[in-house]
Amino acid sequence: MIDITDKIKTLRVAKAQAVVKMSPETVSLIKNKEVPKGDVFEVSRAVAILSAKRVSEFLPFCHNIPVEWVGVEFDLKDEGILKIEVTVKSIARTGCEMEALFSVMLCALNIYDMLKPVDKNIEITDIKVVEKKGGKSDFVEEIPEGFKVGVLVVSDSVFAGKKSDKSGKIIVDKLKGLGIQNIEYKIVPDEKTMIEKEVLSWCEGGFDLILTTGGTGLSPRDTTPEAVKPLIEREIPAIMEVSRVYGQERTPYAMLSRGIAGIRGKTLIITLPGSSRGVEESMNALFPYVLHLFKVMKISEWH
Repeated sequence: MIDITDKIKTLRVAKAQAVVKMSPETVSLIKNKEVPKGDVFEVSRAVAILSAKRVSEFLPFCHNIPVEWVGVEFDLKDEGILKIEVTVKSIARTGCEMEALFSVMLCALNIYDMLKPVDKNIEITDIKVVEKKGGKSDFVEEIPEGFKVGVLVVSDSVFAGKKSDKSGKIIVDKLKGLGIQNIEYKIVPDEKTMIEKEVLSWCEGGFDLILTTGGTGLSPRDTTPEAVKPLIEREIPAIMEVSRVYGQERTPYAMLSRGIAGIRGKTLIITLPGSSRGVEESMNALFPYVLHLFKVMKISEWH
């Protein structure tokens, strides 16, 4: 299976179709409810709903995702063409197109089974996904031209050369993976005045985004939130709440992070944990989604 544990949960929607071809005489039997095995559409709708919930039992590489809703539509033409559409919705870390495909296929097979005593020339065709929404691809944000980012590593030991930096480099690599190239990287000790000086300097220098890593915990030297909070003009509590919720699903210690986020002028400031694991999880939780803020701010300028 593919490891999807680093993904966030989003609303996923997939629609699949199948076409069943039959004789015009069989169409008449369906419409008049004269098929010997019963009501074709009602039984097949139940088959579609049940099968959508059991895909992972038959396809070993499919994840067992929560199926929140299954919709089944039938469009029967007098000339003998039945179009089936199944829509599946899920709030999950991976898509539900296989659930839609499996469901529409089993629905078509059930129709075949119910009609084969009265029609020997039934044909199932055109099984395919016709729509798919949700997931990271739906939340890709265009990076504005000249977008500048400052990455500030806050650590006594890294600043003193006693320890190599991992967290800052994780941030830089993640940003480059998003297409952001204009990145300034600095290291400072856990000194409140130095943290405040560097962050303020970047804000005044026109940086769009500042990410700090370290100093958000509860040790006596952890003062990053205290240094940054006075600089923030508009706090955005939900950013770090989302990050902590994401982290809490993976470790019970995420609740101990005191990270904050907000805006000063046109600069977004986010204070991330110091551990490499905490940083990686926070970046997965927030990016690229948090970059939508810059589009929102730009739109507000137009109005």
